[in-house]
Amino acid sequence: MDTPDLLAPRLLALGDAAWTVEFGHHISASLNARVMGLADTIAIWQADDPLLAAVTDVVPTFRSLTVHFNPQKADAEALGQRLLALARGSSTQGREGRHWQLPVCFAPEFAPDLPRLAEAKGMDEAEVVQRLLATEFRVYMIGFLPGFPYMGGLPTELALPRLANPRQRVPAHSLAVAGEMCAVYPWESPGGWNLLGRTPVQLFDLRHAGQPALLAAGDVVRWHAVNMAEYDRLFAQCQSGQLAREAFLQAEATA
Repeated sequence: MDTPDLLAPRLLALGDAAWTVEFGHHISASLNARVMGLADTIAIWQADDPLLAAVTDVVPTFRSLTVHFNPQKADAEALGQRLLALARGSSTQGREGRHWQLPVCFAPEFAPDLPRLAEAKGMDEAEVVQRLLATEFRVYMIGFLPGFPYMGGLPTELALPRLANPRQRVPAHSLAVAGEMCAVYPWESPGGWNLLGRTPVQLFDLRHAGQPALLAAGDVVRWHAVNMAEYDRLFAQCQSGQLAREAFLQAEATA
């Protein structure tokens, strides 16, 4: 019998110009690795495979990959079967994305839900912060808002449900958790995640026309704490463009 992470991939039509390859029905690192494995395989073979040459974009999610293509340049059915064959042999190793070290401030005004999470878990706030800082998060997908990263890896002992009554306004740059996921709100918006801090870094910046979103699926994020003065300094530099986003890349990625 197939285990949840070893289900046979399923091909789903998405209109007449896209296929979705579905690998499973839940969220896990191994399932997402299969998604990213297929995305990498398409990128590797696209230049040499006439069927894949019609692909215009790939969009990874937690458990599936949507492949957009030019219907005027592709045999849709043949492309679908090619994708399915590639999916069956896709790697289960996660993509080695960029490694980021991003600042976050845990000042009380930035972290309204930190006391409640700490109380619910029988910890003090400092212990919650230390566990967050010790965790390596992997970006599973970008969605909900432009640049909004859904990141897996939150320790089970810090898992907390979404708010019963979502906030109408979540401040931009808020670091938040829900379930066993971590995220950052790039924009002010409604939201029901638990707010634990704020980063001065812009997660979506149109000055970077080629890739306005800072993070991409497969990237790895670690957080480091800064005080309010450092937050204000970094925020001003990021907003003005004086501090390049590459400054937050780790010099050497670790496995």
